[in-house]
Amino acid sequence: MGKVERRELEIVVLSDIHLGTYGCHAEELYRYLKTIKPKTIVLNGDIIDMWQFSKRYWPKSHMQIVKYLAGLLTKGTKIIYLTGNHDEMLRKFAGFRLGSFQIENKKVITLQGKKVWIFHGDVFDVTMRYSKWLAKLGAVGYDMLILLNRFVNWMLRLMGIGKISLSKRVKDSVKGAVKFINDFEKTAAEIAISRGYDFVVCGHIHHADMKTIATSKGEVWYLNSGDWVENLTALEYAGGGWKLYRYEEDPVAKTVKIPKRLKTNRDNQEIFEDLVNEFLSEGSKEKKSE
Repeated sequence: MGKVERRELEIVVLSDIHLGTYGCHAEELYRYLKTIKPKTIVLNGDIIDMWQFSKRYWPKSHMQIVKYLAGLLTKGTKIIYLTGNHDEMLRKFAGFRLGSFQIENKKVITLQGKKVWIFHGDVFDVTMRYSKWLAKLGAVGYDMLILLNRFVNWMLRLMGIGKISLSKRVKDSVKGAVKFINDFEKTAAEIAISRGYDFVVCGHIHHADMKTIATSKGEVWYLNSGDWVENLTALEYAGGGWKLYRYEEDPVAKTVKIPKRLKTNRDNQEIFEDLVNEFLSEGSKEKKSE
């Protein structure tokens, strides 16, 4: 296809990308990013999966996402990185700023007079607070389930049968999982209402949603950006309103071609060198303009 006309957006919220894991859909995320032109990108936690990070598994497509986002910084896009549990190592850098890039644990912004509270959401996870080793073990099992799911769906496609989500079936069959999601949403809403926020934006539970939650003390808009492992979703803000984006419903993004360099023997070191050179060249341009 020809050049894609990018949709102009004020804010895009992405969470739970899990770069460095088998479940990450980096190519689909790359296609999506090539169709939009956001002023601000909020990376709301679990972007790089440091729990399962391994030098043995870091595909070129994953490195390309890092490079692409860094390239957006040099073009003036503001990127806010909010830490999650899988990238909690970055929490000690909260408050760090470099140009239009910043790292925080949470963020409050005002849109059309409405206060929007954005954070990852793992603080509400009891397993994270009291049994982190169990949570990490569960993450490994989840990643293996996703990998198995890919193989199963490949076999189903050969047989002319539609794909299935094993993880979704497991979650839907476990009452505790449904209760966890409901409790998570309720807790986020109650705290947001008590603090006077109009919107609360989370990630963490891999369950994309947009809805109003009412309590005896008031109501708040609850938004969750979902993930790029199972649901391939994001939150978009433009024209004064929020929208839940779903890759499966985007025919334009699906037609974006993946660069040949991501399907060759070009290694991550070369991509990283390009990234550094891009920053250096941008820096030299700024000096000349001063």
